[in-house]
Amino acid sequence: MLNHLRASVVMVAAFTVLTGLIYPLAITGIGQALWPGRANGSAIVRDGHVVGSALIGQGFAEPRYFWARPSAAGDKGYDGRGSSGSNFGPTSQALADRIAKDAMRFGKPAGQIPADLLTASASGLDPDISPAAARFQVPRVAAARGLPEADVSALIALATEQPFLGIVGEARVNVLKLNLALDEHSAGHPH
Repeated sequence: MLNHLRASVVMVAAFTVLTGLIYPLAITGIGQALWPGRANGSAIVRDGHVVGSALIGQGFAEPRYFWARPSAAGDKGYDGRGSSGSNFGPTSQALADRIAKDAMRFGKPAGQIPADLLTASASGLDPDISPAAARFQVPRVAAARGLPEADVSALIALATEQPFLGIVGEARVNVLKLNLALDEHSAGHPH
C-alpha cells in the first residue's frame, strides 16, 4: 500500500512540475522569441505610451472618431475584467430598447444601420467593425474633422484587414488603429 501511495505522490509532483512549470515557461519563452508583440498583448504604442491593444475594443463617443461595436462588458462597457455578452435573445425587450437608443445616436432607423454598430459581440470587447460599418460613419467623422470624405474613406481602405488566406473570416477594420491613423492624418490637415 505504501508503495502505491509513494508512486502516486511522485507522479502528481512530476506532472505538477511538468505541466505547471516547465510547459508554461517553455511556451512563454517560445512566444516571446517568435512573436513578442502578440505574446505581450498586441499593445499599440504611441509616443512611448501604450494607448490600447489591437485585441480589445475601446469606447469612442466623440463624433470625430469612429465608433466601435456596443459593449456589454462591465457596467459601463469595454471593461476587460467583465468580458461577456449581454445574453439577451432576439425577443428581449431590453435588447430592443438598447438597439433603438443606439440607433438614435446615428440619426437613422435601426434597419438602415450596419448590424455590428447596434449589436455587441459575445465578448463585449470586439476591437473590429465591418468595412460597411466604418463607411457608414464617414459623413459624421469627416464633417466633425473638417476633412474631405474621400480622405476618410481612403483611411478606411488602408485600415481594412482582409480575411486570412482570402477565405477565413471576414474583412474587418480595427477601430483603435483607424482612429489613430485618423488623428495622424488630421494633424497634417488642420482646419
